[in-house]
Amino acid sequence: MKLGVFGINMGAIAVNPSLLTEVVKAAEDLGYDSVWTGEHMCLPAPRVRPSPLEPTEPLLDPMPALTWAGAFTSKILLGTGVLLLPQRNPVALAKEVASVDVLTGGRFLLGIGVGYLEPEFRAVGVPLEHRGKRTDEYLAAMQALWSMDAPAYHGEFVSFEGVDAYPRPTRREGPPVVIGGHSPAAYRRTVRFADEWFGFATDIEQTKVSLAGLAEAQQRHGLGRAKGRLTISVTPPMAATPQMVDDYAAIGVDRLNLNMRGRDRDAYLSFLEQNAPAKLVR
Repeated sequence: MKLGVFGINMGAIAVNPSLLTEVVKAAEDLGYDSVWTGEHMCLPAPRVRPSPLEPTEPLLDPMPALTWAGAFTSKILLGTGVLLLPQRNPVALAKEVASVDVLTGGRFLLGIGVGYLEPEFRAVGVPLEHRGKRTDEYLAAMQALWSMDAPAYHGEFVSFEGVDAYPRPTRREGPPVVIGGHSPAAYRRTVRFADEWFGFATDIEQTKVSLAGLAEAQQRHGLGRAKGRLTISVTPPMAATPQMVDDYAAIGVDRLNLNMRGRDRDAYLSFLEQNAPAKLVR
């Protein structure tokens, strides 16, 4: 079992660059496998369900946050958990992803999801409808820019040819793709297009349901990108213990991205120390 840390672009860290630096360096020194960002470009104000946060919650954009984290570390992986892909321009994002990947020596993990907050979609000028199809097209278009000698893509939502973009990512196929979501469409998308699945705030029983859904999708569609098997990552909704780590490992989870909580420097560093892999992974 590998342990990652979720939330390095949120809360007090988001308004204190030196704290972000200290947190990611401590995570690497303590043996965590990866650090992860969340994303919402904006949030409904006032807060309404199903919005996960108050609109005043500070959230750094994942791309500069991970670039900053990569500049102060040398080996820890840097993941988006997850980018809301249909809200972004795929050509611009392909350039951002390649840039972060190159600057961090190939340590970038591209986690993507479809999103669900209608006010957020409306604010960025993208309809909530057909966001799944838009996600599939955007990912394919980005990979065309990264991997084709003469990049071209023609779809319903994005179309281009006669252009190119360098630098390319460190891998010809682009960085590893991580897909989040708990719907049949998310499972289908994962087995067809991803290296890894990310379940956010899923307990043991919920994770079992998702693993069954992924297995069923794999039976129907095969594995399109993953080599041999999907890597499974989960952010558990409960406090971490060695037994909890064992329980997730027993059902086939490969990585737990612990949801870091704290209000100040001491709280963040204490969280990292108390949940260090040497203390939780048996």
